Amino acid sequence: MNGIFKNFSIKNLELKNRIVMAPMCMNMAKAGYANKWHETHYETRAIGGVGLIILEATSVSPEGRITKDDLGIWSDEHISGLKNIVDKVHKAGGKIGIQLAHAGRKAVLNNEKLYAPSAIAFNKDYQTPDELTILEIDRITNDFILGAKRAYAAGFDMIEIHGAHGYLINQFISPLSNKRNDAYGGNLIKRTKFLNDLLIGIKKVWPNEKPIFLRISGEEYNLKGNTQEELAQIVNQIKNIGIDVVDVSSGGVVPSTINTFPGYQLAIGSKIKKLTSLPVIVGGLITELSMANEIIENQRGDLIYLGRELLRNPYWVLQASRDLDIKSLWPKAYERSK
Repeated sequence: MNGIFKNFSIKNLELKNRIVMAPMCMNMAKAGYANKWHETHYETRAIGGVGLIILEATSVSPEGRITKDDLGIWSDEHISGLKNIVDKVHKAGGKIGIQLAHAGRKAVLNNEKLYAPSAIAFNKDYQTPDELTILEIDRITNDFILGAKRAYAAGFDMIEIHGAHGYLINQFISPLSNKRNDAYGGNLIKRTKFLNDLLIGIKKVWPNEKPIFLRISGEEYNLKGNTQEELAQIVNQIKNIGIDVVDVSSGGVVPSTINTFPGYQLAIGSKIKKLTSLPVIVGGLITELSMANEIIENQRGDLIYLGRELLRNPYWVLQASRDLDIKSLWPKAYERSK
């Protein structure tokens, strides 16, 4: 049993294990620029043996940041800082991707106009956004395309489109937040148009040999929201354009109470895998090696994301390799501690 240490390949991306560092906002950037802190943070997880690192939500538009201290990729000037992270991760033997994002109505920014499919605030503590015009939708679509182009220039191994957690793409595809009556709202096909259009554009600037991941909230925790079957249908509508892997999380589009426990999102991920026939990344408070191995061995997911556990312990994968007596993973400089 190799469990999480089985190789995984998709297009030209070859991973030495099945552990993915989930994108987690670090709130350490200024004006969107990556800095030495980010370099150290991500390089450490590569030294620690993580198979694939996905950079935190990186905004394609200034107003699309979740907070003012998020990373950005809306300017060519952001490329060099991001490339420094990529180069350090590659030198440490890791693979790295970037999550392209726009927060929409869930941005928390001072003196910035917020945009969303419909002029509905997330809750009473959030600013009410302006409803996007067609021209503004076109602009943000182009922002995603240019973000992908810059990600390629920075050398990332893959990109992930952030369609989860109630951010802009999720706001378009969910009937809870999209009340439009035009080509971008109404039935499921129309609500998927924004995601469909930006993916078509991204495919023109992102090389076919490099994979594209899509993160979704596979459960909206609201009876009036998308069902798991409808979310799988959305993925099936666009997968032939160029989605290679689905990263399955849950919640965030509207306020809700979520019963969390180790592996609480696994059943959702397994269902999306079955209904779409695509590889999936699954996770949700997974901390134990035995649980991670079971998921892979029983084919309940193809990759496993760890979030907070890798903040607590950047060497989780190395320790797991020691427990399983995997001989070749440890960096030479660390072998004496194995």
